[in-house]
Amino acid sequence: MDFSLSAEQRELTDAAAAFARRELNRDLAKREEAGEFPREAWLACARFGIQGLPVPAELGGNGSDPLTTALVMEALGYGCHDNGLLFSLNAQLWSVEAPLVTFGTPAQQQAYLPGLVSGDIIGGHAMTEPGSGSDALHLRTRAERRGDHYLLNGAKQYITNAPVADVLLVYAADPGRPGLSGLSAFLVDAATPGLAVSSGFEKMGLRTSPMGEVALIDCLVPAASRLGPEGAGMAIFNSSMEWERSCLFASACGAMRRQLDTCAKYARSREQFGQPIGKFQAVAGKLADMYVRLEAARLLIYRVAWLKQQGRSAPAEAAAAKLFTSEGWVRSSQDAIQIHGASGYLTDTGIERDLRDAVAGTIYSGTSEIQRVVLARMLGL
Repeated sequence: MDFSLSAEQRELTDAAAAFARRELNRDLAKREEAGEFPREAWLACARFGIQGLPVPAELGGNGSDPLTTALVMEALGYGCHDNGLLFSLNAQLWSVEAPLVTFGTPAQQQAYLPGLVSGDIIGGHAMTEPGSGSDALHLRTRAERRGDHYLLNGAKQYITNAPVADVLLVYAADPGRPGLSGLSAFLVDAATPGLAVSSGFEKMGLRTSPMGEVALIDCLVPAASRLGPEGAGMAIFNSSMEWERSCLFASACGAMRRQLDTCAKYARSREQFGQPIGKFQAVAGKLADMYVRLEAARLLIYRVAWLKQQGRSAPAEAAAAKLFTSEGWVRSSQDAIQIHGASGYLTDTGIERDLRDAVAGTIYSGTSEIQRVVLARMLGL
């Protein structure tokens, strides 16, 4: 197995990290405190080509392969301290763009992908409901066929990008078709009558990534806006989650690498009892653990990307990568604060921000508990 990067991959990842450091960290503390979505940074990412990574060249994107895409997103996570921006980007890439590439009609792809790639359109993924998070079997949002339209009624909650989205991929169930066979997905423009979005939530972390509630009240959507055939909603959702659980956490790997570099530098320069704190086993052990978590997470994520590159399904591998990386990021963030001591606990150093952002990773894209259920089922339990 060859773990070396090609010259092109190395050049691209170096450029992505440098771009992120140069363009994406401006006024972060101020923006985070205000919970402000960084639209200018979003457009800068589009100009660099981030939103076009998984989109084929013939559809206006870069056509990057899955492994190269994961490497670029890792480099972006290394250079960019704004985890909220990265989360919003990943939410669009894997939960809106990837389904459009895989399941969209030529008309749907032409209508949305150029704008999503250019940054002029922002997309959101509306699955979670007040009474249905991990339990997709019991969605209460309904889609009733009315000739060449569907009438959507229901409510969605905790929807990333909703307050700024121009289009939402909405999942709804046919009341006449029980179970997963009745679940379908619809591309709903934000300006559609009957669609209302809340202004947003105050959150512990990922504060620059807007999150809101979505209400659908007699929302009339053309049948041509249904993504995939009727009843394909669960297949679309599972496909997008498989992508998200792998490539999204490549950005977390980048953040873990940045943490390790920052902590190692601090441990070499900070002195206590007449020597650098890195000379103490208690500190050195934490740095060693951070290194092991990072390397293990990267290998898990690279393997999923490689499998996707081969055109193979990887539900167990994606679940394992998501579970390990999300929990590892939390533990490494705690270690980073401990190594920095009191200064790590202060908001103005930015060390504590990663912990607040990392905790959400154990919840979104399927909780840690759900990933363990997925893996147990793969083992026949």
